[in-house]
Amino acid sequence: QVQVAESGGGLVQPGGSLRLSCVASGISFSSYAMSWYRQAPGKDRELVAHITSAGGSTSYVDSVKGRFTISRDNAKNTVYLQMNSLKPEDTAVYYCKARRVYLNNDYYYWGQGTQVTVSS
Repeated sequence: QVQVAESGGGLVQPGGSLRLSCVASGISFSSYAMSWYRQAPGKDRELVAHITSAGGSTSYVDSVKGRFTISRDNAKNTVYLQMNSLKPEDTAVYYCKARRVYLNNDYYYWGQGTQVTVSS
C-alpha cells in the first residue's frame, strides 16, 4: 500500500522559516520524481518545486525562487521543502506528489497536505 505523508506545516510570522517533510512508503522512492504543490483558498493548485528521481535537477515557480529549496534523501524515502523569508501570500495547503512514468504508464500519488499559514 502506497502512503505519502507530509509534515512540518504550521503558523509562522512573515520573514520566518519552515521546513516541510514528505515521507513516501510502498514505492521504489528513488525511481520517483517528487514535487511540492500548494493550494490557497479559492485558487487552483500550483506546482511550487520539483526534483528529479536522483536529485540532480530542481525547478521552482518564479514566486519562490531564491527563498525555497527542495531536496531529497533517498535513503530515508523523504523529500523536503525548506521555506525561508516566508510571505503572507505563501499561505496555503502544501501537498507532496510522487510521480513515475514507466512503460507508458503514469504512476502518481498525492499526500493529504499540510497547512502553512504566514501571518503576524
